[in-house]
Amino acid sequence: MCCWRGAVGVERRVLKIPEDLARKLRKAHYGVYNHSTVEICHWTKKSLKNEGDCYKKIFYGIDTHRCVQFSPAGMICNMKCIFCWRPAEFMERISMSPDEVDDPEELMEGILRERRRLLSGYPGNPKVDMRKYREALAPNHYAISLSGEPTLYPKLPELIKYLRSRPLTRSIFLVTNGVVPEMLERLMNEDALPTQLYISMNAPNERLFRAINRPLVRNAWRLWLRSLDLMAEMKTRTVIRFTLIRGLNSDEKYMQQYAELIRRANPHFVEIKSYMHLGYSTRRLKAENMLDHSEIKEYAEKLLRYLPEFSYMDEHPPSRIVVLQNEERKVDRFIP
Repeated sequence: MCCWRGAVGVERRVLKIPEDLARKLRKAHYGVYNHSTVEICHWTKKSLKNEGDCYKKIFYGIDTHRCVQFSPAGMICNMKCIFCWRPAEFMERISMSPDEVDDPEELMEGILRERRRLLSGYPGNPKVDMRKYREALAPNHYAISLSGEPTLYPKLPELIKYLRSRPLTRSIFLVTNGVVPEMLERLMNEDALPTQLYISMNAPNERLFRAINRPLVRNAWRLWLRSLDLMAEMKTRTVIRFTLIRGLNSDEKYMQQYAELIRRANPHFVEIKSYMHLGYSTRRLKAENMLDHSEIKEYAEKLLRYLPEFSYMDEHPPSRIVVLQNEERKVDRFIP
């Protein structure tokens, strides 16, 4: 998964997604730049045609059509979650070295170039709002969450600082599986926290954590708990995100355990969503593992009995997701 490239007259090893896998990703409408990936998500496409916006717009006010969803660790992850849409079966590496990765500015130049290429055909569609299309070419929101585990990218603090420095940047979201707490500590210590940081919570206990997330590193549960403790100390907006899978982690008997973990992390928001039977996850799970939106809403309302400090905030039925807000750490839900 490497290539050799000259850099100021000196050859250095640079991580690259293998060409056969890169071809598959491009065929699936991803953009690929060395070890990074980008995609025009379903909701960005709909927003460009004024057919709806993603839940992040509804919940937090971000501009769906101006969002860059990307990952600096496109095919590198330390877990093989059974519900992941992405091709976890092809993710063979679990680490990245600083001397073999792109610097943030070069990485973003490549990612934004790929994103412009993916958007280039949209003006030919009569349904596309051309004002929105022009704005989409000047992104103001970055979602570091597409595939792989972004906290494995060793220059993540520099990347977030670089994104902050871009004149149009309004917000940066980072989604992590929470198994690299040392990177979260770096983000805190180096003043590089994103606007909003998510940690995934897919299991109420270590047994289910191992069964659902299938970690590739030792002591993953302990590392994840450490990340929850760090989240409670972070000086930025924080979110715990559930993915509920029918028959695996959605039983009401786990609610007390979930509540204890949520209280440990003390996030500003809790997002509860259904597993979606899409992409490569269809090889591991069944459509019956999805919950209807009404079931997600009912689950959230029952969970609130264990979390009196939280309140129901909003929902996005097309995405089968509900968000709760921490009344004891209340912040304006909408990002300025």
